[in-house]
Amino acid sequence: MTLPHPEHPTPSTVPTTPTAPAAPAPSDTTRLVAWGQELRSVHARLRDALEVAREAVDAADVAVDDGGAAPSPDPRRLLGLYCHGFCQALEGHHRGEDTSVFAALLDLRPDLAGVVAELRRDHTMLDHLLGELARAVDADADAATLERHLDGIDAVMESHFRYEEKRLVEALDEPALAAALAGTDRRDALGPLG
Repeated sequence: MTLPHPEHPTPSTVPTTPTAPAAPAPSDTTRLVAWGQELRSVHARLRDALEVAREAVDAADVAVDDGGAAPSPDPRRLLGLYCHGFCQALEGHHRGEDTSVFAALLDLRPDLAGVVAELRRDHTMLDHLLGELARAVDADADAATLERHLDGIDAVMESHFRYEEKRLVEALDEPALAAALAGTDRRDALGPLG
């Protein structure tokens, strides 16, 4: 029989003291959120989604160039899914910002009204560009045309994201904004990739 080492007590020799029950983990809607950091994360996922759409354009172009016998699944169909998915993700992100985040931000920081107005103009421009891409996909446009649409979206989107992050992240990470948006689901505030 082995005796327990005095420095390593067995479970039966460990003293027990009553402890308070562990607090439940906060849910995404109850914890305080660093909204600026969340915004950067969503922007990174949207950049990734744009790259997936570009890869779908390239894959569909290769399949068409290889003789038209489309492997399963049909690359043109996947192209439509990825491009439309990207469009919905970006539109949803901007809709959430416009209705949730910007409204709460302006209540706390009216000095940022000019910045928010500029960002909303960008949202309108991007909505137009996304609509043009969706129409091109639906019309089975060639890869070069689709790439031009994606390049235009990429240029405006990247400029928009950088400006938004430079001008708003610090304000979005203020505890007062986290408190104002407490209970707001990240997907409602930042779109489906939130």
